[in-house]
Amino acid sequence: MLYIYDDKTHYYVDFMRIAIEQANLSKPIPTAYCVGAVIVKNGIILSTGYSRELPGNTHAEECALKKLSDPSQVENSTIFTTMEPCSKRLSGNKPCVERIIESKISRVVLGIKEPDNFVKCEGIDILRKNGIEVTVIEELEDECLKCNKHLFENNK
Repeated sequence: MLYIYDDKTHYYVDFMRIAIEQANLSKPIPTAYCVGAVIVKNGIILSTGYSRELPGNTHAEECALKKLSDPSQVENSTIFTTMEPCSKRLSGNKPCVERIIESKISRVVLGIKEPDNFVKCEGIDILRKNGIEVTVIEELEDECLKCNKHLFENNK
């Protein structure tokens, strides 16, 4: 799909809505978030992913990266993700920030910072320290959290 925009905000919001659609495909479980991701370069969607889409307790960003036929094509691309990429995994798997840095993605656009339910996430700081531009689309916070209501209902 090719998207052409003059307005950066609408561009970001449209791709974030696709990431939200991906997050809604995630099966809710009590020990993890439902997250969606979209990798875009020059207005073209290269890949999408959602939490637990692929075997092995996979995260959305990880799935989107693993599904690429040519991983080198993501250099200088943007990943849109509904939640801050993880900096620590309780499972011991490689954190998504490391995968993003290694892939040479140049920009991360996210909907919400990761809540502290499971770990203290430092994804934004790590990405920025590695020269990756990070933008938070705060106006979509409620939509990004909606598919994770299963994790917050018992806390009320």
